[in-house]
Amino acid sequence: MTVPRPPAAEIPDAPGAYLFRDAEGRVVYVGKARSLRKRLASYWGSGLHPRTAAMTLAATAVEWMRASTEVDALLLEYNLIREHQPRFNVRFRDDKSYPSLALTVGERWPRAQVMRGARRKGVRYFGPYAHAYAIRETLDALTRVFPVRTCSNAFLEQHARAGRPCLRFDIGRCAGPCVPERAALSEEDYRRHVDGLASFLSGNTVPVLARLERDMADAADREDFEVAARLRDALAAARRAMESQEVVLAEEEDLDVIALAEDDLEAAFQVSFVRRGRVLGRRGWVVDRVEDLDVGGLVGSFVRQVYMERDEVPPRILVPGLPEDRSVLEAWLAGRRGGKVSLAVPSRGPKRRLLELVAEDAREHFRAHKLRRASDFAARSRALADLGEQLGLASAPLRIECFDISNLGATDKVGSMVVFEDGLPKRADYRRFEIKDVAGQDDFASMEEMLSRRLARLDDPEDRGRRFAYEPALIVVDGGRGQLSAALRALASTGRSIPMIGLAKRLEEVYLPDHAEPLRIPRGSDALFLLQHVRDEAHRFAVSYHRAKRERRALASPLDDVPGVGEARKRALLRRFGSVRRLAAASIEEIAATPGVGPEIARAVHEALTRPAVSA
Repeated sequence: MTVPRPPAAEIPDAPGAYLFRDAEGRVVYVGKARSLRKRLASYWGSGLHPRTAAMTLAATAVEWMRASTEVDALLLEYNLIREHQPRFNVRFRDDKSYPSLALTVGERWPRAQVMRGARRKGVRYFGPYAHAYAIRETLDALTRVFPVRTCSNAFLEQHARAGRPCLRFDIGRCAGPCVPERAALSEEDYRRHVDGLASFLSGNTVPVLARLERDMADAADREDFEVAARLRDALAAARRAMESQEVVLAEEEDLDVIALAEDDLEAAFQVSFVRRGRVLGRRGWVVDRVEDLDVGGLVGSFVRQVYMERDEVPPRILVPGLPEDRSVLEAWLAGRRGGKVSLAVPSRGPKRRLLELVAEDAREHFRAHKLRRASDFAARSRALADLGEQLGLASAPLRIECFDISNLGATDKVGSMVVFEDGLPKRADYRRFEIKDVAGQDDFASMEEMLSRRLARLDDPEDRGRRFAYEPALIVVDGGRGQLSAALRALASTGRSIPMIGLAKRLEEVYLPDHAEPLRIPRGSDALFLLQHVRDEAHRFAVSYHRAKRERRALASPLDDVPGVGEARKRALLRRFGSVRRLAAASIEEIAATPGVGPEIARAVHEALTRPAVSA
């Protein structure tokens, strides 16, 4: 701890927020506490999580601000994080790729349109939607009921100067704000159209449908059949728009459903907004895991940020884990909503199934995020250059080989080698190793054997010009100091000098030869993401090979060693007799009666299964 410990008497035993600063005065971390004195004292205790320890090593000073209540402390923390953007606080990156339906409510004549990217002031958003065409279809239906303009401001001004409306006015899809005098349209009337559209998109569909049905009936009673037909079409359009919204609950409940997917470096959040039992939109965020937070802690940070910036708060929010400050968050959310709000983890029933569905969306969102990041050429170039600089290499490591060991006890020990060139996996160069010379469960010896066998191929004249003969620019070993030492022994026996590191999974620490302390590459950096991607691919490849070997061993049969008995005859025999035990009890004549099995093969099968050493 580089920060001098302040006297306990100086720290108030009260709610508030606190800041850690580095030597340059930059804020590196902001937190809140029910008791500032107790919370700050914990930083000078023992057993700090390595992420917390890294923050305290970067900090040189601490300061605090008292708040009157825990809710005020929460608000103070949020404002300080937004102002200073500390590098050790989680920061949620909104996925801006999904389109939303937007109403520019801050304009004199609000417009309905498709919008992507960062959210703007004076605009109300609905969705996001999976596809822009879904928004356009929804708008096409709803402008029959709420004739709000969809044209650009330039188009509006052009028709206003000409004093002539466009075709959408003539067909009843726009109220005509470009020619309000001709259309007999006041700003109040137009605002009612906008408010009605916003209310419908928020899930308040029943009043709209009831009004349309009532007005249609009244028009029919007056024998104003033209108006009745127009209202009939508007009613049908409104129902079509409702059908595009996925029904997920039988009850007409309002709630938000929050789920997440995570690994050691990042987490992806997905939220489904359910109104009146229908999903009105989805939205995703990704966060770098720089704080020592469990699922409940991540949920708490996420809820604070999202609902601080979101106007609408439902009465219930479903989450995958409850934060420690649940009561404080609920009190703050209730203040924003003007009514009770509860955070809950559903354990069964439709709401549990709904949470699981959103969790699957989060996992898909996370996979897509990682795929986009891995396939980004600029990001890969930055990652390779940064990795070379972090490791002190002469140039960027354009060919990286990563090695991993997988075993279960002392059996089926296997190793994997994966290859990345220019930051992308090169699966044609992947190799699998069956560990042959190591007795028992010894990961270090297994790693040394695998590296020895792989490196020996660099000098094999038969491999000249083949993929296995390429020398890597960097070798990555999955593991810590022990695995790296074993790999270095294998490298030393070759007389070659190839850069080599170990990557420990728990804290993503990078071990270098002849360095006492591990290197910590900044979390969230492209370099660390690339290393993690390489290591995870090696682990996946090793585990898949190990699993395949176990399955083959589990499915092994005495019939495998009988000459002339291939897969087809084995299936035919087992199909007829049901099991190897019953087959062993059968006579040669009974076995020979199996289609495709003659007397000679039947005799060989009978002898193989009835030898004393073989158990039937």
